[in-house]
Amino acid sequence: MTTMDKKTLCLYFQVHQPIRLRKYHFFDIGKNSDYYDDFANRTITRKVADRCYLPANRTMLELIRKYGKNFKVSFSISGMVIEQFREYAPEVIDSFKELVATGCVEILAETYSHSLTSLVDEGEFKKQVKQHADLMKELFGVKPVTFRNTELIYSDEIGELVARMGYKTMLTEGARHILGWKSPDYVYTNSINPKLKLLLKNFRLSDDIAFRFSDKGWDQWPLTADKYASWLNAAFLWTTKLWENTREAIPGFSIL
Repeated sequence: MTTMDKKTLCLYFQVHQPIRLRKYHFFDIGKNSDYYDDFANRTITRKVADRCYLPANRTMLELIRKYGKNFKVSFSISGMVIEQFREYAPEVIDSFKELVATGCVEILAETYSHSLTSLVDEGEFKKQVKQHADLMKELFGVKPVTFRNTELIYSDEIGELVARMGYKTMLTEGARHILGWKSPDYVYTNSINPKLKLLLKNFRLSDDIAFRFSDKGWDQWPLTADKYASWLNAAFLWTTKLWENTREAIPGFSIL
């Protein structure tokens, strides 16, 4: 079996909740420094914990127990959401710990505050990434080796910085206007430091779940497991054909 014959599906989930601010009136200036909406933060965190994170993590654990090492996922968990889990839903952290303990779950690195510091302040960016990595080590006993920037923001310069910080792989968007005819389903490398591997998000297949799954007005609703699996298989076949055609057209062409 060659590398191209083996079907590999990389699943990652972003876990983040912003800390919400209360209405701050003009007459509060100089009198009140209570900026956060504690009621909204508590209510929303409990709601998403009960309706999303806890049942989703139970499902992941059941799949791992059923399929073992053949089922693996990764999570990017911001420092902001950890703070709220600690305060309002500590059992969610316990459920992630149980998943990590299986050896089938990878914890990704990111900025602690799910921030845009990579665009404006290298020092603050490095500080937040270290703060987040330290938190992941504290909670889950693992040191992340793969980096996911906020909103998958990427440039070769940011990638080179991430490589210098010791990360081996980085996730980014498989943007059509950047890739052109190329497929997001290959492993690419950073042009400045080729040791940094790049995994690109297949935005179409990702958005089918993230945004269109519950849209009853979508012409593909309802999205069943069998239908989605057929789309994954079609994407694999298209990528394989593209690889074969490119290899024939460009002597010496290879895929990492």
